[in-house]
Formats: sequence, structure tokens, C-alpha cells
Amino acid sequence: MLKHAPLFLLFTALAACNSTPRLDAGFEGLDAPEGIGELTESIDGLIVGDRLMQAGQHELALRAYYRAGAETGLTVDVITAVGAANLALGRFGQAEAQFRAALQRDQDFVPALNNLGAVLIERGEYGEARRILEQAFALDSGGSETIRDNLRLAIARMENQVYTGANEQNRPGLIRRGGGRYSLQSNG
Repeated sequence: MLKHAPLFLLFTALAACNSTPRLDAGFEGLDAPEGIGELTESIDGLIVGDRLMQAGQHELALRAYYRAGAETGLTVDVITAVGAANLALGRFGQAEAQFRAALQRDQDFVPALNNLGAVLIERGEYGEARRILEQAFALDSGGSETIRDNLRLAIARMENQVYTGANEQNRPGLIRRGGGRYSLQSNG
């Protein structure tokens, strides 16, 4: 009898499964409720990325900017946004290449000019930073406080290229479309 005990347990378990009540009992003949209609609009990836940058979530912002690029193509806005996220992440080489790529598409794009100037300040290339920030300042007609501050910083560092603790407090600012301002923060 012990030899057949596993089979007996298996048949008992199967019989118990057949006697369980159905979850859909009482709903026969009813149609399933209609779901949400097809989504035709999505939130602009650049806006999502900008908000993430403001929240200090630079890696997530970078992903949002890449999604925006996949949806809209690599516009000057998208390339500049990707560069700004990389700059905020401390990836100066990548950021510089992206700002220069944006400027190849539109040499008068003020956010890319300012942000390239910020990268060059970070890399200690004050002369080129000054020249680029002067161009951005002229194109913006002196309207952006961020560009003005970055230009002053480039000039001050160019004139006093000896590192001091005071220079660490004066970090260049980033700008994106729409006048948003992102300040680079030191982690060390």
C-alpha cells in the first residue's frame, strides 16, 4: 500500500483543485471593462530631463535627454542638454565634445556657447573660455546673468591663474533653453 501512496496523494490533490470555486463565477456574460485609450501624447523628454537636472538627478536626466533624442532626433537642444547632464556628472571631455557638436549645427546657440565656456573654465582653459563667453554675451545682448557671471569668472581666473580656495567657491553656471540655471556643485 505504501507503494501507491504517492499516487493516492496526487489524485487527492487533483480532485481538490477541481472542487475550488471559480473566481469569475457570477460574471458570466459580462464584458471586460474598457481599458485606457491609446496613448498618443507623451511628456517631452527635454522637460523631464530639465526637471531632473533641477532635482540633482543628473544620471536620470541624461537618460531622459537620450529618450528625447530618440523621439525628436539629435537637435541642438537635445545635444546641449546631454552635454549639460554630462558636465554636471563631471564628464568634462564628453560634455565639451557635445557642446562643440551642438555649435557645429548652430554656431550662435547661446546655451551651448555658455556651457562650453563653463567646461573650458573647469578644464583651466580660461582664454578660450573667455572668447566663447564673450560671443555668448554678445549674442544674448548681455541679458543673461549666468553668462555675465561666467565671463567674469573666466576673466578673473585668466588674470589670476594661481589656484586659491576662493576660486573653488566661484563655479561656472550652466544654462539650458528656457532660461533655467544649473550650478555645478563640488563633491570634494
